[in-house]
Amino acid sequence: MKVAVRKPVKPKAPSHRHAAALIKAGYPLVAGIDEVGRGCWAGPVVAAAVILRPGTRKLVGVNDSKLLTHARRLQMARLIKQHALAVGIGWVHSADIDANGLTWAVRQSGLRALDHMQHPYHAVLLDGNHNYLREHCYSQTIIKGDQLSISIAAASIVAKVARDQYMELQHRLYPDYDFASNKGYGTPRHAEAVRQTLTPLHRRLFKPVQLASQGFFEQLSFDHVID
Repeated sequence: MKVAVRKPVKPKAPSHRHAAALIKAGYPLVAGIDEVGRGCWAGPVVAAAVILRPGTRKLVGVNDSKLLTHARRLQMARLIKQHALAVGIGWVHSADIDANGLTWAVRQSGLRALDHMQHPYHAVLLDGNHNYLREHCYSQTIIKGDQLSISIAAASIVAKVARDQYMELQHRLYPDYDFASNKGYGTPRHAEAVRQTLTPLHRRLFKPVQLASQGFFEQLSFDHVID
């Protein structure tokens, strides 16, 4: 008796569906926002805001940045900036994260990204389940939005490429920390360097940074870094 083997189901690409629903509801300009760098030991939280032209077909291949190779992300980031109606990037650096907290930093990075677009918008789509813009504008959250909404997926790519390139530049100043590879996330090599001394990029109030600086490596869990 032969057993039918099911072919694996290919996940659907992010779509315009969520933005289209908002446009139909009377919000003609919809921005997608995503951020990167929340869990890093060093470096900024970076958010991107992207408004795509409704129904554009010139961004085939845009997806959650974590699902793309480094080369593909670079290619997609160029296409997004070329074909989007507006793109903005918001940065919040480590000193401000220590002073105001991570929740504040995520919200502030999103607000700065919207401001940096220098373009009107009527609604925002956010990745995740925390609507930190509800008091600022009409906004909706989408769990796994970077895999469902092409606007959020585009923002995830722009934010990751911008932050990765920044951390690669910082590697030239602080090569012992291996920022070119770990992008500021926690790795064994990064922990060894932190035990020696901290850089201005480090989040000094972040518990893993404090543990690493004191040599308590057994209490640390290291990140899987997306290259």
